[in-house]
Amino acid sequence: MILEMKVPSPGESITEVEIAEWLVEDGDYVEKDQAIAEVDSDKATLELPAEQSGTITLKAEVGDAVEVGQVVCLIDTSAEKPEGTEASAPKVEAQEEVQAASPEPQPTEKTTYATGTASPAARKILSEKGMDAAQVNGTGKDGRITKEDAVKAVPAMGEPVNVDGRGVTRSKLSMLRRKVAERLVSAKNETAMLTTFNEVDMSPIFEIRKKYKETFKEKHGVSLGFMSFFTLAVVRALKEFPAVNSMIDGKEMVTYEFCDISIAVSGPKGLMVPVIRNAENLSFRGVESEVKRLAIRAREGQITVDEMTGGTFTISNGGVFGSMLSTPIINPPQSGILGMHNIVERPVAVEGKVEIRPIMFVALSYDHRIIDGRESVGFLVTVKEALENPVELLMNNNIEKTLEL
Repeated sequence: MILEMKVPSPGESITEVEIAEWLVEDGDYVEKDQAIAEVDSDKATLELPAEQSGTITLKAEVGDAVEVGQVVCLIDTSAEKPEGTEASAPKVEAQEEVQAASPEPQPTEKTTYATGTASPAARKILSEKGMDAAQVNGTGKDGRITKEDAVKAVPAMGEPVNVDGRGVTRSKLSMLRRKVAERLVSAKNETAMLTTFNEVDMSPIFEIRKKYKETFKEKHGVSLGFMSFFTLAVVRALKEFPAVNSMIDGKEMVTYEFCDISIAVSGPKGLMVPVIRNAENLSFRGVESEVKRLAIRAREGQITVDEMTGGTFTISNGGVFGSMLSTPIINPPQSGILGMHNIVERPVAVEGKVEIRPIMFVALSYDHRIIDGRESVGFLVTVKEALENPVELLMNNNIEKTLEL
């Protein structure tokens, strides 16, 4: 029996995906539920499992854009598993072995080499494209590359080329990266984005973590990090300044009575923004557990579209990469994003004396169309106050009870 495997729907509103990588070869024997491909949507990279065991025939190539419901491979379920063999290993491992054995770049079957030289005009065009004359078939006399040849030439994806003795590689952007790029440009062009800054003395949080982090981890199995403090401080500020927890829908402003906090996570395929649902109902343990769960799923490529949609506000931590200060870009259709940065010991004035304190710069980018200066500055000051006085404002003066120790 021949089973037609069709592209499943990754989520609502997604009608097309891109074949990012085949993890098996054409003609391989695959087991049921074995991952056979990775597909990119405009929101996430997902694995495609085999629906049945059998011999596979691929019907789409890497880089192909395929519609949801389209057949991408066939599985002959009547085929018997070859004796003494295991189901095929992911193709990516085989590729790595080949690369290790053959470090020198090998031309593909499509690569052709010119026997002649390029005209001055053709050389200029090829240089602008990051291409070498050796990649182009010349149609002129004795294989000479003409201007028309250079205009029509298309660089091979992912293949290193040599331009004036320097290497250039051209690769296609994934559907996810292209969508992120579109959203970032849209946010810059379609919102009245403005950023306000402040600084936070992290000493009180340092003291709490130093005293309780080991007990917290032993009790709950997760670390007491900075994200729980920032998430709960943001929730408190969003309740006080609901305009920041709003977004524009046509001629209306939609304000949310719940706080679904998006957290920016760097994954293997680029930036992922999973959502902590109903953060206003979570404790420190609840936030830390959810942050850990979502971060692991994002980095392992298991995050789903539903887990990355519907946030009302975003927190981005550039500090983990060493960023001192930045102006984060709004995650549309949201209206605000808080940027965390690295913590550096700085001299500050405390009651007329200079002291060295761990200071973090924070930034709030917001849509000025619905958030005014009073709300934006007030919001960030409220976040600062909660972080500098967490025992009173976030823990109700009872640290052990709040941390569920």
